Amino acid sequence: MPDDTAPARPPAADIPALMPDPAEARAKGSARVLAGCGFAALALVLVPLVLLVGLSWGSTDFPRVPPEEMANRAFQRSQEAYTVLGFTRTVEPGVEDPGVSTENTFGAGFCYDGGLLGMEDRTVDGASSMSHSWALDRVTAGQAVPGLRRLHRFARDNGWKVTSYREGPRGGAWELYVQRDGGDERMSFTWYPDRGYFTGGATAPCAYDPEWRAGDVGPAGDDLRPPAFGPAR
Repeated sequence: MPDDTAPARPPAADIPALMPDPAEARAKGSARVLAGCGFAALALVLVPLVLLVGLSWGSTDFPRVPPEEMANRAFQRSQEAYTVLGFTRTVEPGVEDPGVSTENTFGAGFCYDGGLLGMEDRTVDGASSMSHSWALDRVTAGQAVPGLRRLHRFARDNGWKVTSYREGPRGGAWELYVQRDGGDERMSFTWYPDRGYFTGGATAPCAYDPEWRAGDVGPAGDDLRPPAFGPAR
């Protein structure tokens, strides 16, 4: 027979719940904090690294376009600006006396890769930046002043960012510099009142020459010659 003197089992509702071990709770909390800090630290490392890799890759992600086409693009930009300035003279290809005579020339510049950290200065094989330079002599204030002011307004109204514009005081040089597409495409203009000399130029974005082969020397397109230069038709 059962022992009538044994204490009765209390109802389940009256049994106190087991309390967690404080030391174990602190350990689990610390682990969660450390894991969170670890993920945050990893993100701080990976995100800039991914951005750097992306920027480095994009810095040489140039289109494949023949230098003749890029040179023609720069030439057309110069023609457009020349027309807005109001000049009507036709300039033959070449330059006889740089800084003094008229000019109408193409140029080819190297394109550079800053590397993973953007701190290097390496040329990119097969890529070049084509430019067109022109100049006029015997340019009077009556031609240059209203022309530059008109071109300044035209550039702002047609998607160009004006990076510098100066109306030279007391016979000083007048200057206008514009760019777009993050600086990949640029134009510059300067008038020297003391000698009536006006210079202009346009630079096209970098592009790979589809005909470039390993071992080729110099930037592609450095031997191109422009046609006669004048206002756009």
